Amino acid sequence: MNSKLKLFTGKANRPLAEEVARFAGVPLADIDLFKFANDESFVKINDNVRGADVFVIQPTCRPVNDNLMDLLIMIDALKRASAQRINCVIPYYAYARSDKKDQPRVPITAKLVADLLTVAGADRIITVDLHAEQIQGFFNIPVDHLYSIPTFARYLLSMEIEDPVVISPDSGGANRARALAKRLNCGLAIGDKRRTGNDDQTVLLNIIGDVCGKTAILFDDIIDTGGSLVKIADVLKDYEVKKIYAACTHGVLSGAAVKNIEKSAIEKLFVTNTIPLPEAAANCPKIVQLSIAEMLAIAIKKIHIEESLSILFK
Repeated sequence: MNSKLKLFTGKANRPLAEEVARFAGVPLADIDLFKFANDESFVKINDNVRGADVFVIQPTCRPVNDNLMDLLIMIDALKRASAQRINCVIPYYAYARSDKKDQPRVPITAKLVADLLTVAGADRIITVDLHAEQIQGFFNIPVDHLYSIPTFARYLLSMEIEDPVVISPDSGGANRARALAKRLNCGLAIGDKRRTGNDDQTVLLNIIGDVCGKTAILFDDIIDTGGSLVKIADVLKDYEVKKIYAACTHGVLSGAAVKNIEKSAIEKLFVTNTIPLPEAAANCPKIVQLSIAEMLAIAIKKIHIEESLSILFK
């Protein structure tokens, strides 16, 4: 693509966007984004984007609806300013857990968000560790689905962990955990849990796999309240594991999550910077944040020049 590359960001995660811009060697373009006194959002693009290949970096993290609406308005403004292509870099895709009708009379909000982004004018989506990979099929535009596994694997290998085993908290994340276990050249175990309602409450029934005497690495895509991970960590103590680590791509960390982690048997929780850490989490010695900025920058540059992203999956 011969058009000029432009990077924009909203207010959701500016530190990540600035880091991506440094790696990409492209400054963030100028944009005004604020709310009127009546709580309505307003966007003005201050740079010329006519014919540009635009990338908007905006995770839909807390406040979810504000950040999602800001993203939709930015897309519309860029479309009306004659951008050639609008690529939405959404490191954290909100509502991803509402990906199916698992109860009577409930929405599939992940599909609704996909429709909103497409109708607004997005030409491509770049995201990281969707809760369910089939969400890619909710879009009728290209979706580049990136993974945090290489980032976590490099860090965990550098720790030289003794006798590790990767544990998925449930069967739904088994493929994700298997991919990390393969990179770490270690075994895999799965937690058998049941969700009891809509209040994030789960009951752990069993650990499937050999974990006795090993160093456990709990691996999941999202840590919200932390309840599931803490319960599994408690169960793992009965299996006489040496140490317990946890790695989760998206550190939502709602409610009492940080306190739950601090009081738990988990030695360290590793998260990425798809979401800005709440102050309590940033100050917690148990929580370590790893950056995916370089990966996103490489993806942006590759997409801009129409090259394969396969290097990011090696």
